[in-house]
This record gives sequence, structure tokens and C-alpha cells, in this order.
Amino acid sequence: MSAFVVHGNFRGVRDLRLVGRQVYYEQLSFWLNPVAAIFTVGFSVIFLVLLGATGGRSHVGSLGGIRAIQYYVPGFVAYGVMSTCFNTLAVALVIRRETGLLKRMRLSPLPTWVILAGVTGSALVVSVAQVALLLLVGKFAYDVVLPQNIAALVVAVIIGVICFTALGIATSTLIPNQDSGGPIVSVVFFVLLFLSGLWYPLKAGSTLATISGYFPIRHLMLATFAPFDTRRGASAWDWHDILILAVWGMAAVFVAARRWRWAPHKD
Repeated sequence: MSAFVVHGNFRGVRDLRLVGRQVYYEQLSFWLNPVAAIFTVGFSVIFLVLLGATGGRSHVGSLGGIRAIQYYVPGFVAYGVMSTCFNTLAVALVIRRETGLLKRMRLSPLPTWVILAGVTGSALVVSVAQVALLLLVGKFAYDVVLPQNIAALVVAVIIGVICFTALGIATSTLIPNQDSGGPIVSVVFFVLLFLSGLWYPLKAGSTLATISGYFPIRHLMLATFAPFDTRRGASAWDWHDILILAVWGMAAVFVAARRWRWAPHKD
């Protein structure tokens, strides 16, 4: 029995080392393209600064009169997570598949789950970097009230990373070639982003809020805004939206598992 426990613990440590090493190589690949890395991490900060400079001092009547910048910071936290885990990842996986890189990785002794865990872990690292940068800019440039319940924000970000990483992987399986990857992903993402209230708060119960409620982007934005909500009596935990994100993530895992391909599509 003790030998079985020791063997299990050794195997667990070995698996963690494999995942950690794969995350390291994914990060190495990410940062070796500094222009793409800087724009990926800094794009949400640029948007936040532009909106903060133009309308950040105004107040949002539909949210109890809180400052607009207090709404924009968690909104762009959600945007950063979605952009990294959905846009960037979906396009990158299509390119890897169509150029044969995934097929070569499949021939390596590395287990499939370690490859996917490395992709997810790398997306989490980049997302955390964006979140930290946005919080610093929001606090010191615009005096945003940071969440007192950090755990609520951490849970929302982690669930968002898992959900949108799964969605990014699933979406990559639906894209036929690398030339169409960028346009398809960008159009879908930015249309849904526009409908979900990133640029302006949506009134609860409105037609637009109802329509956007069918998509996960809206729910991640609400889940990340809850810890920043300074209205009296507001809860930092938005379990309803977190649960919907989890359901979307499981559905994306199902689609990805059914449609995943290692080899390029044939013309």
C-alpha cells in the first residue's frame, strides 16, 4: 500500500513537472515575438487609458452613480482574458495545425493532456500579467477602488481563463485554414464584445442585455465587475454568471474533443 502511495505521489510530481516545463516553453514561444506579446498584453491598457481620458470621470446613472472608470477597469480585465484565451489562442492553434506543428507535437512522447494543460497555463500567466497591469493603471492613474475581496476576482478570472481557453480550442477546430482564422475570430469576438456592454453599461432587462446574456462574454464581464461594485449591499460573488461560464466551458470541451485534429485540413 505504501509503495502504491509513493508511486502515485512520484507520478503526480512528474506530471506537474511536465506541465510546468510545457508552460515554460509556451511562454518562451510567446515572448520570443516581442511585438505580438506587447500588443497582446498592452492592448487592453491602451483602450482603458483612452476611455479613461475621454469619459472616465463621468458617472453611470444605471449603476448607482459610480464613476465610469470603476466600470471600465473590470470590463477590460474581462477583455484581456478573452482576447488572450480566445482570439490569440484560436488563431495560433489554427496556424500550428495547418503548418504541421501540431502533428509533429503529436509524434512526441508528450501526453496530449500535458500539451493542452501547457496551453491553458500559458494563457493564465499572460492573463494574470494583464490583470495586474490594469489594476496598477486603474489604481494609480484613476484612483479606482480595488476589490476588497480579492478571492472573488481571482475565481472569476480563473473560471474565465478556463472557459475561454476551451472556447478558443473549440473554435480553432471549426476554422478550415490559417488565412481565414484571423478574420473569422476577430469578427465574431468584436461583434459579441460590442453587444455585451464593454464600451457602455447595458441596462438590466433591456433587449440588448437579454440578447448578450446568451453569450459568455457578457457573463465574464458581470463576474469580474462584481468585486469592483462599490454600491451598498452589492455582493462580490456573482455565482450565477460564474456557473454559466462553467457550463459554456464544458460545452466547449465537448466540441473540442469531438472535432480536434492534429493534421492539417486537406484542400
